[in-house]
Amino acid sequence: MNETRRAILEALDDGPVSGPDLAESLEVSRAAVWKHVEELRDAGFDIESGPAGYDLLEVAPYGSDAVEFGLEAPFSVEYHETIGSTNTRARELAVDGATDVVVLADEQTGGRGRLEREWTAPSGGVWLSIVVRPAIAPSRAPLYTLAAAVATAKAAREAGVDARIKWPNDVVIPVGDEGDYRKLTGILTEMEGETDRIEWLIVGPGTNANIDAEALPEGATSIREEAGDVDRRRFVQRFLEEFDAYRSDLESVVPDWRELALTLGQRVRVDRPAGEVVGEAVDITETGALVLEADDGRVTVAAGDCEHLRPV
Repeated sequence: MNETRRAILEALDDGPVSGPDLAESLEVSRAAVWKHVEELRDAGFDIESGPAGYDLLEVAPYGSDAVEFGLEAPFSVEYHETIGSTNTRARELAVDGATDVVVLADEQTGGRGRLEREWTAPSGGVWLSIVVRPAIAPSRAPLYTLAAAVATAKAAREAGVDARIKWPNDVVIPVGDEGDYRKLTGILTEMEGETDRIEWLIVGPGTNANIDAEALPEGATSIREEAGDVDRRRFVQRFLEEFDAYRSDLESVVPDWRELALTLGQRVRVDRPAGEVVGEAVDITETGALVLEADDGRVTVAAGDCEHLRPV
């Protein structure tokens, strides 16, 4: 967000302020204040002009300025009404040297999930990708995916749904008590780096927020279907604030992931390059690998497609 617009919003958040007072405090012209106020109105902020000056009546419901206003995390936001893929745009920004940038969209027309699967991303969802440059070993990069899953689950739970996590990167809503679920969020992570360092990392969670069930694929659900519409602006802010806290405290990611895991304790089948393995999911390692108790002993799986199975 433009720093002058941010300062104007912060001033108006405390009550009406006159144009001359804003101009004096910000050391800009009254014409510049008027211009910034008009831009904020165009962005959806309801700002009234009255005898006492400018008065902020309502914050814009969604968009870059709306999310950045009141956000307690150091991210800038690039918003698109429609985009092919937030991850694709984030990758362009990463290659250009960006960091701590969030690409946010109301709709994706070319969304994709893991293994290049198509990801349905209609208007009303929360589709975003974060560009970061963590100073960690590449082997610890999966912790950022786990952190995104925990942050999403926490934001969804604040919105009133019983969000849990299915290994490795899905936020789901449990159905019954035998490990069944409906998918709420998928997370696509991409990375560029060398053997000893990460150049950039993109974490891209896509959450079915204010979307009707008929617009979703089979097996999926939305916050709307589970608990009613969510304030997407606040949902994004809470996700980003939680994610920011976890990237500064990676040691807390795995314990918190365990607390929200639906997969642990389930009988699962994991499809991996070395072949499928079946067993009970008993834990994850400190780098996010899944530990299974199989017929022939414990197996640790770093990556793969996990399917919950009915109990034997």
